[in-house]
Amino acid sequence: MEKPQNCRIRPERRLRIERSLAYRSIRIIARWMDRYFLDPIIGLLPGAGDFLSSVLAVPFLYVSIFQVRSLPLTLAVIFNTLRDVALGLVPFWIGNVIDVFNRGYLQNFRLIVGFVEGDREIIGRVNRNAFRMALLIAACCAVICWLVRLGISVASGAGDFLGGLFS
Repeated sequence: MEKPQNCRIRPERRLRIERSLAYRSIRIIARWMDRYFLDPIIGLLPGAGDFLSSVLAVPFLYVSIFQVRSLPLTLAVIFNTLRDVALGLVPFWIGNVIDVFNRGYLQNFRLIVGFVEGDREIIGRVNRNAFRMALLIAACCAVICWLVRLGISVASGAGDFLGGLFS
């Protein structure tokens, strides 16, 4: 089997990453958002919940881009984040129920830990799927745009309906 690129992070660099505020933050964020189900609870706030969930993905991106320095890892983190946003945007509370089962923060955390610890299986899988992740990111962006339009349309229709009742 072919040896994946960037398999080993030198021990001193690994220690520096593991001690960084960003790395410690992603551990805490993953635990609270996915293990304690804060992500679906925040998702109950229309619009604001999805925005806040996206902001909490920034430390994962920071670690993958600036500390681990892996484009394939960054693409995987972006895809998991966008998939989480898209699932959370599914209307009528369905998205919040789906969010209970989709654990994007934990997935991102495990991928990052795999890269930091030099897990050849994770690194190889992420590197092999980099192009696929880029395509899936584009697809997620299209789905998110469609879901936002759908949400605006449903809200507008509901507003027109309620306005018609009181006129």
